[in-house]
Amino acid sequence: MSLILAVDDSPSMRKMVTFTLAGAGHQVVEAVDGIDAYEKAQTQPFDLVLTDQNMPRLDGLGLTRKLREHPQFKNIPILMLTTESSDLMKQAGRAAGATGWLVKPFDPVRLIEVIKKVTKS
Repeated sequence: MSLILAVDDSPSMRKMVTFTLAGAGHQVVEAVDGIDAYEKAQTQPFDLVLTDQNMPRLDGLGLTRKLREHPQFKNIPILMLTTESSDLMKQAGRAAGATGWLVKPFDPVRLIEVIKKVTKS
């Protein structure tokens, strides 16, 4: 299965995401915000980044842009998992380099399906 970097400033959301992904056989590393995620992304070859949008210090769009600046993150899927659902925000996500956009609250089955599709695992 995949090694996934799950980024959210909410401890309860990180716990739910980790529970869901680990239950599907994925290995999960948690990050509390975009800065924490960016630092952790430098240490391991992640198969996917799943990030919230609204976080302190560095938001999901900022994290996506920062990761896409580096060749090693060019082909790694980055999914946004956020309460933001406007078309404008989704367009901003695509422009930043996000692979997909999921809206909270999330359906665990749908989350696993999307991850399977984008990681081809």
